[in-house]
Amino acid sequence: MSSLTEAPAPADGVADDSSRLARAARRAPLWLTIAAVSLPMFMATLDNLVMTSALPVIQQDLHSSVSDLSWFMNAYTLAFATFMLPAATLGDRIGRRRMMVAGIVVFTVASIGSALSHSSSTLITARAVQGFGAAAIMPLSLTLLAANVPDRLRPAAIGIWGGVSGLGVALGPVVGGAVVQGISWEAIFWLNVPVAIIALPLILAAVSESRGTWQRLDPIGTLLLGGAVFLGIWGIVHGNDDGWGSATVLVPLITAALLLPAYVAWAARRGNDAVLPLRLFGSRSFSVANLVALGFTLGMFGAVFLLSQYLQVVQGYSPLGAGVRTLPWTAAPMVVAPIAGALAGRIGVRPFLLGGLALQAGSLAWFAWLTEQGSAYSAFIPALAMAGIGMGLVFPSVSTAVLDGLPDGDFAIASSANSTVREFGVALGIALLTAVFLGNGGHIAPDGYDGAIGPALLTGSGAVALAFIAALFAPRTTA
Repeated sequence: MSSLTEAPAPADGVADDSSRLARAARRAPLWLTIAAVSLPMFMATLDNLVMTSALPVIQQDLHSSVSDLSWFMNAYTLAFATFMLPAATLGDRIGRRRMMVAGIVVFTVASIGSALSHSSSTLITARAVQGFGAAAIMPLSLTLLAANVPDRLRPAAIGIWGGVSGLGVALGPVVGGAVVQGISWEAIFWLNVPVAIIALPLILAAVSESRGTWQRLDPIGTLLLGGAVFLGIWGIVHGNDDGWGSATVLVPLITAALLLPAYVAWAARRGNDAVLPLRLFGSRSFSVANLVALGFTLGMFGAVFLLSQYLQVVQGYSPLGAGVRTLPWTAAPMVVAPIAGALAGRIGVRPFLLGGLALQAGSLAWFAWLTEQGSAYSAFIPALAMAGIGMGLVFPSVSTAVLDGLPDGDFAIASSANSTVREFGVALGIALLTAVFLGNGGHIAPDGYDGAIGPALLTGSGAVALAFIAALFAPRTTA
């Protein structure tokens, strides 16, 4: 990729107030720009799954319940999903790079708070603050990349970006397992501090500031959408513990269902100033990409959450051993995603979406059969590789499709909307598959997965299959 050493085109939007920094950023090699926007994103992505291998250890240390375990994950993803859209609006107003830097600072401070937690409630709170910081990192990372990369190199650059995102997914369970086994579970959060120390000056030196179309803030729309996400997940998570007919479950679920059409009505009145303008859904590529992202992340992350625990609790591996054994699945995107991203620029993303989703849905169904049969780990390897290749095909394809055909000024809000949908899918996947697991009599014990993990994994496979159906409607020439 020798072409990735050329200087990037100037970013769209209003120039940064510091012309010296802007000129320095434009002189930066393109590979350095990609590294600068990808490193903070890697840090935020890593924390989606870094706790999975540590959950059994944290449960014993903090005396956490099964519901607490899911909220260690969901507190992060819910805050992440809720704040991304307003973060994009603020970035368009005050500068996307400036907003991303603020996100890195908040994320790092919250990581320190997570490391110092001594109770489940404190850790859940710190994880939520981490999510708010991450909300200003991941979507703006893709937006800044698109603004700093020449159009002809954008698909390949997004493919590399997707590969780094896959690297975060891949190393999450491994890093978490290695650190927990070698040091302590608190150390998985201390790792973010040196990463941030490197990332902050790098992004200031190698990335030009950019802004989008100025629009007014939309606090009412943010509350409507954020409330729907939060209350929906709350009801699902508490369904098995409190009973699906209880007021603590039905009221949040019904309220969430009412908030969505309320937001649509509000956004129709608000027009382009809505936190998520309805006009974006006029793009078929944008709409399909978000439907695919929801089903894909729901099935994938929910399955990773359960399988990481299965490898430890049922098959008896250490946290590090369990993380290493997920690598045939989670490491494949590092190799596959950059290739898929580069090829998507030539032949479109539709074939990659369909192929990747088919592989992912099939592999989750295969996992369901293997776990219920009590198969040895060696039998899982082909299915893990199949899932990894599928994941590597989908990651960059969704990121490319969501921006296709939109003006540069809409990149931040479009990327944030897609990231919101994906994080909602992560939270919903963990909550829903855990609910299915518990509803079938599952519990965290060597014999507690029999007859419970299979239905949960099949639920994940069904969600990915629905994403496959949505991908059939993707434009043939998207890229």
